[in-house]
Amino acid sequence: QAQLVESGGGLVHTGESLRLSCAASGRIFNMYTMAWFRQAPGKEREFVACITSSSGITLYADSVKGRASISRHNAKTTVYLEMNTLKPEDTAVYYCAAKVLGGSPRLSLYEYWGQGTQVTVSS
Repeated sequence: QAQLVESGGGLVHTGESLRLSCAASGRIFNMYTMAWFRQAPGKEREFVACITSSSGITLYADSVKGRASISRHNAKTTVYLEMNTLKPEDTAVYYCAAKVLGGSPRLSLYEYWGQGTQVTVSS
């Protein structure tokens, strides 16, 4: 029933920018904390950013702080992740996730997940 669908991934070069989108449906996601995680081949899935519903408080991983911006639009059911100054180490499958209550970087607390969108940053 619940569904999160990511889009906007692709191939970019080092230093360029990209905007990822996540569309939520099937649940009342406008009251959920929304987040982005990423997973590179052979590595564990890691937290990127999250944003709460009511207050709009954001949290970023140190690896993307200053280069990424998470925001919510369309009655808070669409979430974006804008990244600039992309690096090869940003290459990964990016996943959208959702949880109830407050924001958190803990992967295990997120209840709903999308299928991911591939981001490849070439040198």
